[in-house]
Amino acid sequence: MGSTSDLPVMEKAAKFLDEMEIPFEMNALSAHRTPAQVEEFAAQAKERGLKVIIAAAGMAAALPGVIAANTTLPVIGVPIKGSVLDGVDAMYSIIMMPPGIPVATVGVNAAQNAAILAVQMLALSDEAIASKLAAFKDGLKDKIVKANEELKKVEFKFKTN
Repeated sequence: MGSTSDLPVMEKAAKFLDEMEIPFEMNALSAHRTPAQVEEFAAQAKERGLKVIIAAAGMAAALPGVIAANTTLPVIGVPIKGSVLDGVDAMYSIIMMPPGIPVATVGVNAAQNAAILAVQMLALSDEAIASKLAAFKDGLKDKIVKANEELKKVEFKFKTN
């Protein structure tokens, strides 16, 4: 993440990775304030065993792109809502990468979706992860089925179901 102020958003990704029992790193690195450390992190990520990187940033949101420029690993960008443009500025910065430097991008503050996308990538080559992911997805379906059953109990004068 670009700074520790992004932690309230990014902890959703961390919690999901914990639930899936997937080891991960968590760092505060700034493309503008610690550029050498960002380049070193990205260049050495594969050697450390990382397979996917989730990079969150607000405002100018350079972090995901700088990381993507310095690694061959897939990078998922999480635009963080700022105080002025509600994260749209960060989203545009992340999605508008030059040819050859792709960054997959999720919605503003959508850290959990970034973690789910990363787990989907990992599940392509790991049956244990694929099984946990399938159980998670089934749980999503079950929540909606249960919610629909609860909605049937809600009464309104002109409600027909």
